[in-house]
This record gives sequence, C-alpha cells and structure tokens, in this order.
Amino acid sequence: MGSSFGKLFTISTFGESHGGGVGVIIDGCPPKLELDINEIQNDLNRRRPGQSKITTPRNESDEVEILSGLLGNKTLGTPIAMVVRNKDHRPKDYSEIKKTFRPSHADATYQKKYGIQASSGGGRASARETIGRVAAGSVAKQLLSKSANTEIIAWVKRIHDIEAEILPSEVTFDQIEKNIVRCPNQSVADLMIQRVEAFGKEGDSCGGVIECIVRNPPVGLGMPVFDKLEADLAKALMSLPATKGFEVGSGFGGTYLKGSEHNDPFLPSDSAQLKTATNNSGGIQGGISNGEDIVLRVGFKPTATIRKSQKTIDEDGNAITLKATGRHDPCVLPRAVPMVEAMVALVLADHLLRQKGQCFA
Repeated sequence: MGSSFGKLFTISTFGESHGGGVGVIIDGCPPKLELDINEIQNDLNRRRPGQSKITTPRNESDEVEILSGLLGNKTLGTPIAMVVRNKDHRPKDYSEIKKTFRPSHADATYQKKYGIQASSGGGRASARETIGRVAAGSVAKQLLSKSANTEIIAWVKRIHDIEAEILPSEVTFDQIEKNIVRCPNQSVADLMIQRVEAFGKEGDSCGGVIECIVRNPPVGLGMPVFDKLEADLAKALMSLPATKGFEVGSGFGGTYLKGSEHNDPFLPSDSAQLKTATNNSGGIQGGISNGEDIVLRVGFKPTATIRKSQKTIDEDGNAITLKATGRHDPCVLPRAVPMVEAMVALVLADHLLRQKGQCFA
C-alpha cells in the first residue's frame, strides 16, 4: 500500500521514470465538481523537466490524459484516472550504472529490500513519480477553492546559503512565476539562479527550502491524536523525493522563544471566527486548523545524482568510481514548488471530507 495516500480523498500513483508512463487514480472526489483541465495541465507544466536552463534537459511535454471519472468537465464521484506518457527517456544513459549504487540514492536500499530495481531512471524513486501527485493535487486545489475559497501557494525561500526574506502574507502567485527559480524576491532570485548554474557547471548540485502558505483554510481540519493536521502534512511532504525536513509556523525557531513570546493571543471579535494577534502556531493548534494562515516549510537535499566523480561500490561490493552521465536537475527546488502545493492540497482535501463526514460542518 506504499503507493496510496489518504483516507476519504485517496490517491494511488503508478509508473516508472523509464516505463510507458506515469499516472494516478483518485478515489473519493465528490461528484459534480467542475474541473478546469487547463489548471491541471498548468500545474504539470510547472513541474515538468526541460522548462528552463536550471532544470534537467529531459524534454517531456507531460500532457495529461484523463481516462475516467468525468462527464464533460464535471466529476462523477467515481475514480478519476489520469496518465502522462513518457516520451523522452534514454535507458542507455544509465547503462554504465546498471549495477552501481549511486551515493545517497535509492538504488542500494531498493535492491536490498526487493532484490530487484528499475535502475534506468530510478524507477519509483524518480521525481517523475510525482506527476501523479501534482495532477491529483491540482484537483484537490480546485475542490478546496470552490468549496472553501482556500488558496495554496508555495515558493523557493532558500537555495544553498542564499535566502530571501519574504513575508508570506504578501506573496502572490504572479510574483512566484516571474522567474525560473520561483522565488518572489526578484533580486534574490537572480543570485539563486547564478548559484544553481555555477554548481551545474561544476557537475554538482544544491538543496534549499520551500515555503508554503494556505490562505483561508477551513477551521477544524485535523483529528486527535495520530491524525493531527501537522502530522499528516509532515508525512505527506516528507514522502516527496529529496526531502530532509519539515516545520510549521515558528518551527525550530520557536524553540528559542519563551512561552510568553511564542503564544498567539486571541483577539476580541463579534464574529465566530477566531483571530490571533500573532501566528507562531502556523494556523494549527492542538493538531487542528484554527482558520489563520497555515505556513510551513520543507527542506530539500542536494540532488544525489551528479556528474562529479564519486567513490562508491557495485552490487558485488567492489569499489568503483562513478561519474553519472544522465540528465538530472542541479537543484530540485524550482520544480518541487508545485509538488509541495499538491501534497498540502491532498492532505487538506482529505481532512475537509473527513470533517464534513464527522461533524456535518
């Protein structure tokens, strides 16, 4: 069941990087939801390879085919199947590493666990698997937008040691999409692009941090004690390739504060909506959304497959020197932005249906 996610709004992804295609089956999407297919394709375009000079040169159009679950553009309430065909895969690029364990990649652990692995393209460990997540996440975003007027946007906050000071409440989608690195601070974005290009020319890679905000989230999402909202968000986001850390609200920074500094005082109000003076909680208290903006961050490691020579071993344990020749991102973050949005949307859509089912809210 490792390829399925969710309890009421569920997804199952399938396919390998160098197979016939990749895709997803969504089960539990409510009926009569009007979907904008162009929005699904736009999110896939933001994720696809070959989109800029700082991404992998693999050239895939990633055109989505919707096989079931719709009548026109309205959901039927039945499983929605979507697939994207692989067109520009080159197994020969991986011929020399077929029996080699790439450092910090999934090759070794997949081989040890299953006794077999799709060495060409990384198989299920490839970021190409996330196509299904992004397509399903786009459906979830539309469900949240239409039912609760909820907006989810993410951006690159830091690449390597270059960090942008950004006020999440003021970030717009247009600002994010103005540059190829997807950082809303243009001057910092230019520095980030230069850094990624420099590492790419060296045959190396770099990581960083993506920040995400959920505006106007429904109140009451999340369930005690093992299905707390931040716990499910953490699991979802840490399931993305190359992720190394997750934090919500003040995150690890909050550990430096006193309780009197960190607490979010409630403000007097005539409405039933809770409002707080600060938002160190990141919109979640007691594992349940309180209606304030949900703000979270995800850390991504440097891409594991690099062109620089590395010491490693083969399947037989023999020491070898590896110099990868395939096409890989020098930094995954620009393409990971829609992946983060998708996983956040999938968690919130699932919890929204669970909240409505339990509390009739």
